[in-house]
Amino acid sequence: MDTYPQWIDVHGADGKFSAYLAVPRSGQGPGILLIQEIFGVNAHIRSVADQYAADGFVVLAPDMFWRQQPRVELGYDEQDRGKAAAFMQKADVAKAQQDIAATAKELRGLPGVGQKIVSIGYCWGGRMSYLAAANGHVDAAVAYYGGGIQNCLDRADDIKVPLLMHFGGKDSHIPKEAVRSIAERFGEREDVEIHLYPDAEHGFNCSHRSTYHQRSATEAHGHTLIFLSENS
Repeated sequence: MDTYPQWIDVHGADGKFSAYLAVPRSGQGPGILLIQEIFGVNAHIRSVADQYAADGFVVLAPDMFWRQQPRVELGYDEQDRGKAAAFMQKADVAKAQQDIAATAKELRGLPGVGQKIVSIGYCWGGRMSYLAAANGHVDAAVAYYGGGIQNCLDRADDIKVPLLMHFGGKDSHIPKEAVRSIAERFGEREDVEIHLYPDAEHGFNCSHRSTYHQRSATEAHGHTLIFLSENS
């Protein structure tokens, strides 16, 4: 009998990598492809996966930096932030998208996963979630404080699925002008939802960070659960 959560292997285009799998008690539910921050599939991301499994979803979180260091796990102090930034800078975005495609295929094939899967990404992973939607790898996508989405608006017309984005009003990494440009680009889309949390900084959903903002995190989780119920 399988015990969850557990790490499983995903066979990608150019190698095998690990992914953290969390499953609800029922053993079945809609699929969530959970995409890490730049700090790896660390304790925070695993706790997010466990939470969504408790909410009734089958969650698979791939190790996105496996080519550099398998299962890297970083914290949020200054030293680890520097290491995380280096991992992000060295990451091949094209290969990362290939890994997401392989993970999506793996997730769809897992026992108990419904017909639809949704990606949810945080920070760098938020941009990857946006691109997963643009590439047609998922049936809906959620991006929490997705850094760099404003630089990928040339892919906006490729997104044919529902999209939900969360941003902090006090985000020191994503300028207000960037959020405004994203909102303007998707302004006519009824299936694109953007929430701005006025008092939230970057990383407001992460309880392991000093920027955690409980009110905003709770509101965002509620919006996300409603979005998932409507699109998965």
